[in-house]
Amino acid sequence: MGMLIIVLSIVFAVILYSYYVKVIKASNAVKEALSGIDVQLVKRHEVLPNILTLAKKFMTHEKEVLTEITRLRTISEKAASGSAEKFEAETALGDKMADLLVSVENYPQLKSNETMIQAMQSYTDIEENIAAARRFYNTSLRQLNDAIMIFPGSLFRGYAADVSHLAYFEASTEQKKSVKTTDYFK
Repeated sequence: MGMLIIVLSIVFAVILYSYYVKVIKASNAVKEALSGIDVQLVKRHEVLPNILTLAKKFMTHEKEVLTEITRLRTISEKAASGSAEKFEAETALGDKMADLLVSVENYPQLKSNETMIQAMQSYTDIEENIAAARRFYNTSLRQLNDAIMIFPGSLFRGYAADVSHLAYFEASTEQKKSVKTTDYFK
């Protein structure tokens, strides 16, 4: 009987330890995913000044868009990583950059400028990487939340406290609206 208790205690300890490991791994995955987003956002913020400088040479009428992009970039840089404020600023920044891309279409000399083409392609690649990083982040955060909400993983919730408060990246109401294709054929 004593041996059975020892074996059961060891099995129970191994199970608890495996859940502890699961929570720690999930917590680290969220940190890695958030860092991945930050890496892509830094790339975006490095490319933006080049695009804006090139665009400014050709586009005098879109000064509002350029000013708003600069303002949103500043807000994003000041916001805490993983905060809803940063996600909102980055979403708005992405929307304004889309507006800029549409504006570029109205300037043949800008559209044909080799440097501008390369800068816009770099920006497009970065946006795709940001989207992938956000998906990875949301998946990692969901896995962490699953791990700390389900017993016995909930016993180890405190070990993930530094990241368990983070918000999911969600699309804004504006991004969820359907696209009016007639706007592009005027």
